[in-house]
Amino acid sequence: MLLAISFVTLIIVTVALFRTGQGEAEPEAAPPAPAPTATASAAQPPAPSPSPSPSPTVVDKGKGTWSYAGGGDRHGDKGTLMRYRVAVEDGIQQDVAPFAETVETAFADERGWSGGGEWRLQRVAKGEAADFTIYLASPKTRAVLCAADDYYTSCRNGDRVVVNLARWIEGVPDYGAPLDVYRLYVVNHESGHALGHGHELCPKKGELAPVMQQQTLGLHGCTANAWPYPNGRYHSGPSGEY
Repeated sequence: MLLAISFVTLIIVTVALFRTGQGEAEPEAAPPAPAPTATASAAQPPAPSPSPSPSPTVVDKGKGTWSYAGGGDRHGDKGTLMRYRVAVEDGIQQDVAPFAETVETAFADERGWSGGGEWRLQRVAKGEAADFTIYLASPKTRAVLCAADDYYTSCRNGDRVVVNLARWIEGVPDYGAPLDVYRLYVVNHESGHALGHGHELCPKKGELAPVMQQQTLGLHGCTANAWPYPNGRYHSGPSGEY
């Protein structure tokens, strides 16, 4: 009897020891996550965007001295020959070459003053005889050349065709056409005075403005137009001023 009890006791102890050694182990702590590897974009900040080119500045008053373009091509094959010079005021941050190129573009086009058969236009250099000079001038110098205290518009005064720097850079509000078109207009308009033309009015709402209309002061129902001969013939309106 004692032997049986001892044998049962041995079996119980053995089972207990077996359960203790094979029980569910406590889960191991997860290893720490590796530190993220920095990518090239995170390690290096993006390059800054290039700064936009500064807008041209309207210089209120230049030096009152001038840089002149050299001679250029003759435009037109018949009509009276008119010689002109091109000058840009010093100290207004504008080069004479681009200004002269725009004038040349205006006079070379068949829609321009050389296209009507009345005029031939020839650019000459400083010191050569000229019928008129086209100036790009600061607003205050414009007032002197035009003999009028107006710093907004351009003008023609005698043999001086004066393009106001402020209008050259800024154009005019609500013109309805790109600045390049306005620049051609102002060259053709003021040169038109030197060729004997006076101011004209908008002929009819919705039509092209005559080049001799004061488009700088508003279109008055017409649409922007840079050319005296936009459709192969002179486009005019009633005489008058705004």
